[in-house]
Amino acid sequence: MADKKVTEQYYTPPPKLSGWESFKLFMWNGETSEFLGRTAGSWGKILVFYVVFYIALSGFFAGLLAIFWQTLDLERPKWQLAESIIGTNPGLGFRPMPPEAHLGSTLIWYKSNRPDNMIYWHDTVNKFLDVDYKEPKFEDNIDNECSFSHPASNGKYCPFRIETLENCSPSKTDGKYGFPDKKPCVFLKLNKIYNWTPRVFNETDENQIADENERSQYRKMPDFLKEAIANTRDPKERNLIWVSCEGESPADVENLGPVHYSPRRGFPAYYFPYQNVKGYQPPVVAVQFERPKPGVLINIECKAWAKNIEYDRSERRGSVHFELMID
Repeated sequence: MADKKVTEQYYTPPPKLSGWESFKLFMWNGETSEFLGRTAGSWGKILVFYVVFYIALSGFFAGLLAIFWQTLDLERPKWQLAESIIGTNPGLGFRPMPPEAHLGSTLIWYKSNRPDNMIYWHDTVNKFLDVDYKEPKFEDNIDNECSFSHPASNGKYCPFRIETLENCSPSKTDGKYGFPDKKPCVFLKLNKIYNWTPRVFNETDENQIADENERSQYRKMPDFLKEAIANTRDPKERNLIWVSCEGESPADVENLGPVHYSPRRGFPAYYFPYQNVKGYQPPVVAVQFERPKPGVLINIECKAWAKNIEYDRSERRGSVHFELMID
């Protein structure tokens, strides 16, 4: 009879508890000394396990990161030129760019009779020039002897003087860059590619060019660039990445009017190659449109010309497109 009572007692279901009572029991069970369903010993074991686990995981990650950093050079990219994603074809950019709110737009549009309408454009140019050019950085790295006969010494860079931008320099335009006079200045520069060296067109005749592909590219150059090469007496001063800016259609050509380039018609080759020298100033070409027709949208394409710059209009390789409209 006693065994029967014990059996009945063993299989007696636990008492029914309310939701709140179950929660309190889960938080702390006085009979078993369990907190959140675990005893102090159980909590201690799991805490020790996770501390050891995460210390080991952190050590493993730190070891891999240390090995990874040993493969990097902070001064130069591991993959260069054709081996890199960037490749060997520098892009051409322009300033001032339209506001960020106009995403994807390349339109320079302003009203010349409203000074407040031009503030954005000349302020954008001022900021662009302020960053790298008005106050040169790391002056100890400057090679002041740079010229077509003297490229930058190893570990030095050639300074770019913004006063050489002539009528597009801040001092000669009161920081307005021709916008109030309907003679806006647009600034061009090449994207930086580490260790890229231009192979320039400095020949005065296509028959002097041995490679057929390069000779074909030379034929496509605008006549005014070929004349500029031929009229440059000092052969060393022909070592430029030449630049041309033209209207995209016959109507655009007619509406664009004369174009002036400063300080030269291209980027001097002695600024290259770019080798991440601290303070490096990429060269700039200022393009001033002297008499664009007002009230008309003008499509403009600027190209960089060198033997190792490929041109593809559909993909905008070796060129940049923008529109100009002055009301």
